[in-house]
Amino acid sequence: MVSDQVRRVLLIDDDVRLLAQLAERLERDGFDVLPARSGPEAIARFRGFSPDIVVLDLMMPGMDGEETAERLLRLDDVPIIVLSAVTAGESKVKFIERYAEDYVTKPFDYAELRARIKRVSHRLGERVRDRELRLGPDLTLVLQRREAWVNGQRVSLSPIEVRLLNALSRELGRVVRTEQLVARGWSEVDGADESFVWVSVRRLRRKIEPDPDHPRYLVTERGVGYRLVPASS
Repeated sequence: MVSDQVRRVLLIDDDVRLLAQLAERLERDGFDVLPARSGPEAIARFRGFSPDIVVLDLMMPGMDGEETAERLLRLDDVPIIVLSAVTAGESKVKFIERYAEDYVTKPFDYAELRARIKRVSHRLGERVRDRELRLGPDLTLVLQRREAWVNGQRVSLSPIEVRLLNALSRELGRVVRTEQLVARGWSEVDGADESFVWVSVRRLRRKIEPDPDHPRYLVTERGVGYRLVPASS
């Protein structure tokens, strides 16, 4: 049965045979699928289809998966699952941090991909706050649109940053353990550890904190985890 969160799938791959087979199987399982053989074709048809999720091949001629993902996210905050023959851990981390909700390595089993789509759908139901979260006079989070407003200026947030902020905002003012944040942000990355959180928090502080070296909103509880706190706390 198709999830309430994900019904329309934009499927992008330059392998015509795989594209047709995968589209057929997803449609058989109840999804509304729009196949596209290239990044430009997907972008041109994106608005008219309004997908709930994008499944994107990474290695495509012309406009590759990275550029396609970046341009699609400019159009809408749509979750992306990457399909790729690239198995290097560094590539996975890069894409999950910058663009993607998940990363599936080719060759893959269809049942695995379908399970990943369901998992991303479940995350969608959990992760996105439907209101603004005002933490102080100079910081407002709008996670549904993957953005923060800092001193009146819009700052875009990556999928990883949204996941971390959502996990922290659900426990506003309370400590979230580092291992919980690893599981929340990098569950599909082999070898993910607490250093991933540290790097992402440092990057996030540069975006949202008035003084990243002396954080007001995203506070470290040494040896335990992190807290997201309003300025008045």
